[in-house]
Amino acid sequence: MKRSQTIFLQGVIVLIGVAALTFLLWEPHLEGRNAHATLFEIYFKDPFLAYAYTTSIAFFVALHRAFKLLGYIGRNEVFSQHSVKALRTIKYCATILAASVAAAVASLFVVRPDDDIAGGVAMGFVITFVSVVIAAAAAVFERLLQSAVDIKSENDLTV
Repeated sequence: MKRSQTIFLQGVIVLIGVAALTFLLWEPHLEGRNAHATLFEIYFKDPFLAYAYTTSIAFFVALHRAFKLLGYIGRNEVFSQHSVKALRTIKYCATILAASVAAAVASLFVVRPDDDIAGGVAMGFVITFVSVVIAAAAAVFERLLQSAVDIKSENDLTV
């Protein structure tokens, strides 16, 4: 892969991270129950928001590892243990994100049984599905890359 392509993809990852962080900080102000709330009430009295921020750590760690993985690709270090570890971390982060979002959706049924939660449940299902797909893809790529790294290390030992 050309260096310019990896730099472009790293830029896309940075933009995704900035957009996600902006959404996480801006969206709570748009909720109807926060219309006349102070910043302290918005950010420190909502346990669901604290849970969302805690869960988002896995998302940002996965973005960071994807950024580093593209750096390895740009330096032609794809077949290394660093790349395998980055994919493994992405897999774990996607799994944690899927489980956390699924737990949050399940808690909506318990905490707010009388509210109309269809939109939140639909978004939760989409995020969970995407996270599971990313975890599965990362697991497959990790396994393939690990076998390629093993073959490369065996060839380096015989030469």
